Amino acid sequence: MTNTYFTDFDDRTRRIEKAHRRLARGYVTTVTRDGVIIHRPIRRYGPSLRGIFLTFAALLGFKVLLYTYLGAIAYDGRVADLAGGTVIESIGAWVMQADPVTVWISQGVLELLAQFN
Repeated sequence: MTNTYFTDFDDRTRRIEKAHRRLARGYVTTVTRDGVIIHRPIRRYGPSLRGIFLTFAALLGFKVLLYTYLGAIAYDGRVADLAGGTVIESIGAWVMQADPVTVWISQGVLELLAQFN
């Protein structure tokens, strides 16, 4: 048998912690007519710039890893195979095609690895 006092306490604690997390991301302070100071969290809509940057960085890192591991010829062959597939695979092939930044970083990684061998 669960104690309802504990579940009520846990629910209240969870709500307070959620409010603190939201306020930690930024807030606006207002004063009501009767002098009560209220902090309201700033509402953010859409994806954050940091999240978009991290997504692109992870995708670029994955492309560099594959390009370095497979080599240019094998990588381009696999991307060409992917381009001949369905619409989703064609979009994936367009995203995964070797761009100059991927090739440049991959060459730098290969030069760095050659120094250690």
